[in-house]
Amino acid sequence: MSRLPVRKTYKLFIGGAFPRSESGRTYEAEGQNVASASRKDARDAVRAARAAQPGWAGATAYNRGQVLYRLAEMMEARAAEFAELSSGRAEVERSIDRIVWYAGWADKLSQVIGGTNPVAGPYFNFTIPEPSGVVAVLAPDEPPLLGLVTRLLPPLVGGNAVVAVASETRPLAAIELAEAIATSDLPGGVVNILTGRRADVAPTLASHMDVNAIDLCGANGASTELEELAADNVKRIVRGRADVQSPWEIASFLELKTVWHPIGT
Repeated sequence: MSRLPVRKTYKLFIGGAFPRSESGRTYEAEGQNVASASRKDARDAVRAARAAQPGWAGATAYNRGQVLYRLAEMMEARAAEFAELSSGRAEVERSIDRIVWYAGWADKLSQVIGGTNPVAGPYFNFTIPEPSGVVAVLAPDEPPLLGLVTRLLPPLVGGNAVVAVASETRPLAAIELAEAIATSDLPGGVVNILTGRRADVAPTLASHMDVNAIDLCGANGASTELEELAADNVKRIVRGRADVQSPWEIASFLELKTVWHPIGT
């Protein structure tokens, strides 16, 4: 007997779950009906990220690196599916390699970005990197998978939680990535992925008082407006690029704490 195939429903990824948009809206992209996130969905994602961030930041740097490496393993196992939804196998392999590269930096950041500072007086002076908190990421439209991975990993490595807005024109690779994240060891809420019209959710994230930094890589000409909205709570503004791989990208989402300690008793 013939049967009807079970068609996939493309949903959001918030708090480790896959809800439909609270508005029920969808839009057509890549020949599919994809969930169109609303302002409430964006607020829900920020709430989930804030709840998950302390636990992720409190994990050891070595453990964070292991968890991110596990994500690369999950993607490797689904490479064929990713290749169908991105720009081909080469983009998938570069995305996986980029995750592995950034995962390796997790337990090396404090030695490179932090350090001991020379001071005049009987004191030790240490600089220690700490996460900014909740980071909003506007992913570029192209390349759909590698661009999202490139902007997602730097804040994650440093202990931040992320609310990412996927490529508006090619969101399916981001949804596939969300499914790999859900089956990895990343705690629910550390990564949240929204699909839909960027103009609907980007202003909400930029003006949200519980978002500490925003990456405007995929702002697509709206960066000035978003910067003005972000100024209300003095968010850190990052003008990321889709083709950069560097430890200094991680530093863009870190705060530096200076600690003084007396020498001796």
